[in-house]
Amino acid sequence: MSVIPLTIEVSLVFCVAALMLHRYGDYRKQHILVTVACFIAWYFSFMIIFVLPLDVSSTFYRQCLKDNSPLPDTTSNPNLTTTIINEPTLSTSQIISPEQVCEKPWSWFPPTVLPVLWRVVYWTSQFLTWILLPMMQSFSNAGDFTVWRKIKSALFENAIYYGTYLLIFGICLVYVAIKPGLNINGSQLKVIGITASNTWGLFLLVLLLGYGLVDIPRSYWYASKQGYQLAHAYFKMAKLSTEKTEAEENVEDILDDIKKIAETVKYTNPMRKYVDVILEKCPESMTKNLKRSTDDFEEYSASEVVTEKSLVRIHKNIKKATHNVERARCQWNETLQRAFELEDLEANEKSSTRKFVHSVGVDYQPVSFLRRLITPQIEWYWKCLIRPILMKILAVCLCILSFMVVWSECLFFIKKPVLSFFALFVQAAAKNSGYFYVELSSCLTITFLCFCAYSTLFKVRIFNYYYLVPDHQTNANSLIFAGMMLCRLTPPMCLNFLGLIHLDTHITKDERKEETAYTNIMGHMDVIPFISDGFNIYFPILIVLLCVATYFNLCSKALHFFGFEQFVEDDHLTQELVDEGKDLVRRERRRLQRREDWETRRKEWNQRFGDSSPPNQSEPSESAKEGNWKNRLASKRSSKNDRTELLREAEPIDYNNYQLEDPTSSYSNPDGAPIGLGGYQSDSGRLSTSNYTKYGGPPRGIFDDV
Repeated sequence: MSVIPLTIEVSLVFCVAALMLHRYGDYRKQHILVTVACFIAWYFSFMIIFVLPLDVSSTFYRQCLKDNSPLPDTTSNPNLTTTIINEPTLSTSQIISPEQVCEKPWSWFPPTVLPVLWRVVYWTSQFLTWILLPMMQSFSNAGDFTVWRKIKSALFENAIYYGTYLLIFGICLVYVAIKPGLNINGSQLKVIGITASNTWGLFLLVLLLGYGLVDIPRSYWYASKQGYQLAHAYFKMAKLSTEKTEAEENVEDILDDIKKIAETVKYTNPMRKYVDVILEKCPESMTKNLKRSTDDFEEYSASEVVTEKSLVRIHKNIKKATHNVERARCQWNETLQRAFELEDLEANEKSSTRKFVHSVGVDYQPVSFLRRLITPQIEWYWKCLIRPILMKILAVCLCILSFMVVWSECLFFIKKPVLSFFALFVQAAAKNSGYFYVELSSCLTITFLCFCAYSTLFKVRIFNYYYLVPDHQTNANSLIFAGMMLCRLTPPMCLNFLGLIHLDTHITKDERKEETAYTNIMGHMDVIPFISDGFNIYFPILIVLLCVATYFNLCSKALHFFGFEQFVEDDHLTQELVDEGKDLVRRERRRLQRREDWETRRKEWNQRFGDSSPPNQSEPSESAKEGNWKNRLASKRSSKNDRTELLREAEPIDYNNYQLEDPTSSYSNPDGAPIGLGGYQSDSGRLSTSNYTKYGGPPRGIFDDV
């Protein structure tokens, strides 16, 4: 016996969880407790997925030993009980022991290891998903200024969340209390808690799997259709443009309120320390402008007295608004890059040279050691010929796998004959001592179920507030939510898988079957007792109904009918949004092209005349990205010196020295250039009039008669 395979697998899972958390999160910006809690949640969830197949193979080996061991023949009478062992007529040297009949799995380890491991993993995951992670999420979103008040707000916010769980737990407890012949003790209370948790997870799992089992194969099939993908990217760009604008306008309104409060509350006011905390959440440029203007604050009426309650509300609102802007910006950048890549793919498909050419704006940088291998010719053949075919083949394979899952979910309650595909495959491999294939098929099946459920979790609109963005762009709230859902859905999903392969004795009703160590620690796929009799009826019906609704896009069509924009083919509203998104992508591409042209001219100038700036510079310096918004407006204002000089003689107002306030310089376009929160830049690089009149100098045209 050796624990080397288990040790290697646990170590590999540790590395996978660390790499994924590093890819999506940024430990330098996040609190250390958030990083540690999210890592443990992700690590333990992945451990269940990849270590459970080892438990399955060990269970089949123990079952083989049990089936091949000599059976005792026990006879009894009222006064005496005797046990007679049926001994074979062969000699002792010819007796074959069960260890000789059953081949030991390659990953066999001491049977006492897994129970300890599962006990630690399960109860730690339950503590994280039901107590710690929800509290951390609410704590980070709270607008209070002290730790104790943040904890109180987090408890109040999670009251409904905990109430649903306590309701299920209470129903189970009442049922056990009123049922005759059952005594409530500590062990039964633990079983009731596990049952309530599994019930909650199984019903959520039905909703997610019903959508994902159809959407995942279909998404890969559509991935082979470049025209469909491009139209969908244009449609998404138009929707994100609206969401991004609304999020930026919301931040702008909140910043106006913060500005008024910062100018009203003096440094001698006891509320000033709370105002300073709020200002830390604001863009840096606005904070500097407010500090310069604190002496010139405007007097407000007594009805607008600032209270701690109002500051808590504004503090919470600015946190949420900033999160929405960051999420919209990340989705915008990601979709824009996707649209650029699809446009390049559409253009290169018609290329006669069969060399893939990237246009401006596409961020394509392969790994360094692959740059020499991936030539333009290889890239063209891969993206234009090979990948679409592979996507269709993969979609067909996933479609077959989804059908097998739906079929098995509907029929895995039937013991004889065995109708579950996964039970047939796993049992056939176990009979031939193919433990490696048992582990491989189990791992692939669990991974597919998890992929369908978790991808649905971040696609459904109700969960769109949370978004996983690569390149260290995911915020703490989304990481906590992902860890919380992983811990909550993985245990019931694995219990469901054990039911699919007939390793749950509460489903097969066969007490002679060996159970996994996972089942012994985490319980069976049971639900609330008084509805367990009908569970084998409504569980498959719900999955089938959701799969049918997803296949015919009934939810999208219903939302589209009620006015919510959904991508529906052959619809004039969808086509209008596609055209709008196409214009947005074209505008961004032109802007990036102008910037690249300016970079080329600047390099040529430096090569000819040194590092001095060219006299007719048409773009701001790249090193001054954060200030180019102010520079452009300042250059515009300098062209009106003649008009403002006449105005100066009439009134002592100095518009030339007017300090421009840019409360949004921390939010930028995909290329890093700051934009105003009131709208997007036009093609000429100027801001919309609404932004100019609100934060800049006087609007253009009002002094034309001077």
